[in-house]
Formats: sequence, structure tokens, C-alpha cells
Amino acid sequence: MVERQQLFDRYIVPEIPLLLRVARSLTDQPADAEDLAQDALLLAYRGITSFDGYFPRAWLLRILHNTHVSRVRRRTPLLVFGTSDREETISDPAPHVSPESVVVDDSFGYAVQKALGMLRQPNKRVIALVDIEGLSYAEAAIALDVPIGTVVSRLHRARKQIRENLADHGVGPHRRGW
Repeated sequence: MVERQQLFDRYIVPEIPLLLRVARSLTDQPADAEDLAQDALLLAYRGITSFDGYFPRAWLLRILHNTHVSRVRRRTPLLVFGTSDREETISDPAPHVSPESVVVDDSFGYAVQKALGMLRQPNKRVIALVDIEGLSYAEAAIALDVPIGTVVSRLHRARKQIRENLADHGVGPHRRGW
């Protein structure tokens, strides 16, 4: 028992903040994210004695991903494909503004959130892991249980869609400029 707690403290506890952030990106609801993270932590605690000590972040995120997939499969299609009640409005920036003013303008943050929200779930997950959480492509591939090439292609498509959504809302250059 002491060994289990020591291993958990050594490998898992430092990754808890990341685990919570990724769980929030998967669920979009703080309470669901906490439940998901708690379930993943419980499974990690149970399995820590069989963990080889290599890549604890990827191991923990793989547990989180599998736990999330299991939870989604148990839900009804209506809950899975329901709409968000947190729709953001985007104010249109002036046509001739400097890039600096766009970045500091609140509408830019809303436009980015809306663009992220429009992504398909697999692309949203890879953006969250690589661009937001800073995981390497290899770590993201392990966490999502997909080949590294899939991570690269999803990331490319997601970034392109975000750029196009931002351009459509007047934030950033027009499509042909990117």
C-alpha cells in the first residue's frame, strides 16, 4: 500500500493540473470534467503498480481518454450531440485595425473560443493537447490512441478551420492570405 501511494505521488500527482485542463477541454462542463478526472485518477491509482514509469503524462492521459470514451458511449445520442447553451457573440472589428488592437480586443478572444467550439471533437481534442497543453505529437498520439500521422493531419485540419472561421468573422487576414 505504501509503495502504491509513493508511486502515485511521484508520477501522477504532478500531472493533476494538466489532467483537469484536458478533462475540461473534453467535456466543456466543469462538473463533468471534475468527475471525469476523478474517475481517471481512481483508475490510475489502482493501476499504478503495473505502470513501468515511462511517460506518466501520456499514460495518465490515455486513462483519461479511455474513461471519457466509455462515458460518452453510455450517454444517449441527444446528450452527445446536444447544443451548448453558452453561445458567444462576436463583435465585428473595424475594417482597418492593427493586428495588435485585434489581439487585445475582447472580440478576438470570443472569436477564438467560437472557432474552437466549431471544431469536430477529434480535432478539438488534438488542438487542446498539442496547442493548448503543449504535449508533443507523440504524447498526443499515445493519449488519443491514434498514430502520430493522425495527430498531424487532425492538427493541420483543425488549425486551418480555426483560421478560416476567424477570417470569416473579420479577425485576421482573408482566406487567401493564409
